[in-house]
Amino acid sequence: MTQTADSAAVPTPAPAPANPRSRVITASLVGTTIEFYDFYVYATASVLVFPLLFFPTGNDTTSLLASFGVFGAAMVARPLGAVIFGHFGDRFGRKATLVASLLTMGIATFLIGCLPTFNDIGWWAALLLLVLRLAQGFALGGEWSGAALVATENAPKGKRAWYGTFPQLGAPLGFIIANSVFLTIYFLLPHPEDPALRSDAFLAWGWRVPFLFSAVMVIIGLWVRLRLVESGTFVKAEQKGVIRRFPVGTVLRRYWRQAILGTFIMLATYVLFYLMTQFTLSYGTKPADLETASAAARAAAESSGRVFDEAAFAAQFYPGLGFGYTDFVIMQIIGVVFFGIFTLLSGPIADSIGRRTLLMWITGLIIVFGLSFSIFLLPSADPKFTGALTQAFLILGFMLMGWSFGPMGAVLPELFPTNVRYSGSAIAYNVSSILGAAVAPIIAVALWQLGGGNPWLVGLYLSAMGVLTFIALALAPETKNVDYDEDLGVGATGSL
Repeated sequence: MTQTADSAAVPTPAPAPANPRSRVITASLVGTTIEFYDFYVYATASVLVFPLLFFPTGNDTTSLLASFGVFGAAMVARPLGAVIFGHFGDRFGRKATLVASLLTMGIATFLIGCLPTFNDIGWWAALLLLVLRLAQGFALGGEWSGAALVATENAPKGKRAWYGTFPQLGAPLGFIIANSVFLTIYFLLPHPEDPALRSDAFLAWGWRVPFLFSAVMVIIGLWVRLRLVESGTFVKAEQKGVIRRFPVGTVLRRYWRQAILGTFIMLATYVLFYLMTQFTLSYGTKPADLETASAAARAAAESSGRVFDEAAFAAQFYPGLGFGYTDFVIMQIIGVVFFGIFTLLSGPIADSIGRRTLLMWITGLIIVFGLSFSIFLLPSADPKFTGALTQAFLILGFMLMGWSFGPMGAVLPELFPTNVRYSGSAIAYNVSSILGAAVAPIIAVALWQLGGGNPWLVGLYLSAMGVLTFIALALAPETKNVDYDEDLGVGATGSL
């Protein structure tokens, strides 16, 4: 009797969570950091290297636009990746899908570092670069949603937006690592006469190192992700028999409104993201006067054996801020530190006041920020004052980026039930990449040129996209109180 009573008095130990908190955070953070590292390595090279080595058209603007065009082409592949990876993620689980997306991105990035250039095989080099860039976009199409689901589906009650910020933190970390690697190579292989120019060694092989280095990071990411087990929410959906044979079809038939709203909710964030990283690098490092720009273009033409047409160059020239590459990237990295800090801060606030409320306030500030480009981004007589204004601009922009990007790890998945959550959030996130990120660098360069070097039209473009996002948020529901355990989805296994 006593023994029975004593036994009854001993509480039954609660089962340990399938995925410990540290494993969830690490798996969602490490994977997206690697994916964004790969993406940023390409973004930096598309400004710094690829116009010279893969698109030597003889016209700086045309070469830059061609390089940006291949960069944007990856965004077109992302929705396809969202459909394919989303299908397998919703049908067979999150873990295997995340491993596959990471491998695809890593292999494509490594192979870019092995490519011959235009001088070796002509325009075939650009074609091969395009193919591998499409593979990068395809992989990223499936990566983000899977990482966000690993984080949010394993989050404690009331902390889903906080956990959702960890895959988002991969964006600033990837940027810092990628550009730090590029800076290190740049410093180790300086130009003998002008540190603002790329040395022959950098153009010959130095630019390849950041791409090849991604292999090391991918191995680390695979080790972390292979230790994951499937989320309890997905297992429960399997047990209830609500897994769909064709989840994308279900999204398009039942949840098309949520997909459209999610696409436009993400739009301003995407445009801001690529203006702050890629466009500002182009604008900030372009010479502020024709004489300096002409000398750099002449040197680049001579090093590649091309004839330099000074009159044609002068006719198409428009000014930038004239910073050296290394100086401007360091300024960007300082700004990106604020990106990371405010990404993390956004999670607890979104859990407290709601995702929609926070994002509406931040989107309003993005609209105002877009109207300030001509205040912050014009060269002045005092280079120190120009530098101070530009640094302030980068810090403000990246702060807004953190506030806006952080809650997306929760809000987009929360728009959809468990059985189509991977597909639905991936489609919204990646279709938005076409409307925002794919065309943003190209539109920005065109507006920069149209403004004669004044970027006010670029800022106006950001504000216009902010208005569209604000409207979408006004039409969207607040998803803070969505219960993942209850919101499994409807329909029997095997039906549409």
